Amino acid sequence: MRWIDLLRISSSNLKRRKLRTFLTVLGVIIGTASIVVMISLGMGMQRSLYKEVEESGGLTSIKVRGSNAGEVMYGGRTEGDGGSSKKEEKYIDGRLLKHLSEIQHVEKVSPVYQMNILLLKGIYEGTADLIAMKPEELKEMNIKLASGSLPKPGSSLEFLYGNGIPTLFYEKATNKGYYDTRRLPDINFARDSMFVIFDPENYHSGNNVLDSMVTTDKNKTGNAAETAPQKSSSKYVVRPSGVIAGGIEKYNMHYGSVYCDLDSLQRILKKEFAGRVIPGQPKTKSGKPYKEFVYTYAQVHVDEIEHVDAIASQIRDMGYEVETNAEYLDAMKSQFAIVQAVLGGIGAVSLLVAAIGIANTMMMSIYERTKEIGVIKVLGCSLKNIKQMFLLEAAFIGLLGGLLGNAFSFLISGTINFLVSGEQIGLDSSISYIPWWMVPVSMGFAMLVGILAGYFPAKRAMQLSPLEAIRNN
Repeated sequence: MRWIDLLRISSSNLKRRKLRTFLTVLGVIIGTASIVVMISLGMGMQRSLYKEVEESGGLTSIKVRGSNAGEVMYGGRTEGDGGSSKKEEKYIDGRLLKHLSEIQHVEKVSPVYQMNILLLKGIYEGTADLIAMKPEELKEMNIKLASGSLPKPGSSLEFLYGNGIPTLFYEKATNKGYYDTRRLPDINFARDSMFVIFDPENYHSGNNVLDSMVTTDKNKTGNAAETAPQKSSSKYVVRPSGVIAGGIEKYNMHYGSVYCDLDSLQRILKKEFAGRVIPGQPKTKSGKPYKEFVYTYAQVHVDEIEHVDAIASQIRDMGYEVETNAEYLDAMKSQFAIVQAVLGGIGAVSLLVAAIGIANTMMMSIYERTKEIGVIKVLGCSLKNIKQMFLLEAAFIGLLGGLLGNAFSFLISGTINFLVSGEQIGLDSSISYIPWWMVPVSMGFAMLVGILAGYFPAKRAMQLSPLEAIRNN
């Protein structure tokens, strides 16, 4: 019997039992869609991870951290200690940056500095995390902008605002912000200049009047009145360079951050805190400023990924904390593999039920077509052709169910992404993501399930006795 004849007979048999065929196909549709949607949730998380790694320097990037800035220096690099020390602090300073750049296979080293700032505009104020870095490092982060551009280096300071910065502002009079009133401040972050204070603690302590003095009453101390100058917190005017894309409901890794040019920030900080310790910077045991500017961390870029582990180990041996995106990605991959296995297993239960439905449909078809099977056997149809005929019917059910199941899964995935934005739960991309290769794979898997489910009914049809089948009523 030719293949075209087998296809024609198989399709006509399925058409004769439309309702049963529809219900069986429906089971495969639900099973296929369940697996695809469940796996797509894990793929969405994995895709968000890859995007985050790409924005933070890729797999050839190493983040190097030293001692916490703001701690007291105990010898080591302080002036007047003769070079002796009880404990040498590992700071990210200019000397370390130069040393790291001289390591073989290191392409470049970029310092990054973070500090808390206070922003003022009219009746509003808000605190934010300021991240200062070199222009080329900012550019490599591939930040999507809603308006404006990246901060430009120069004498004036420019801020690039994260899309969630408006939610951090509150009214000074009422001390109520967005999460209390659900009203955003009347500020155009793309165009309005505002004041920035680099020492919020000093500002909020009441030292916000120029040349304020701290006085001690001689009647209370018994000594002459003493005065100690306390410099006020200066307000600097900053202009916006741009705003990061995304509304306040779309969370991303830049959500509550403000970015600026590192060199411009350093110039202002050295001027503002001349002779004083810059907030977040280390100091000597006597309370004097550390002679070199200390960065929060350094971003080390390696030429090839195979050299990352060796260089990371070398820097660890120097006493610094090291984080690599490759290590982070490997750790997260194993977790995502478990998540995808669990989600896929949940969906597989539905497809297993569908496979039982296919087997039941094919077995019922055999009992109803016993006489037909006997007749075609007597007419000389081979057992192989009978087996192929029933397997084709089962495969067709699996293929049709897989095709429609994929269409249904895309509909469900789109609905999930519409109702629940990935940024709302901490993802930089859609919560559900279906790659193109999953379509043929899932269809092939559904078809395979149909064939396996129809194997034993087909074998049962082969074993029927022709004479008994013909006598069957």
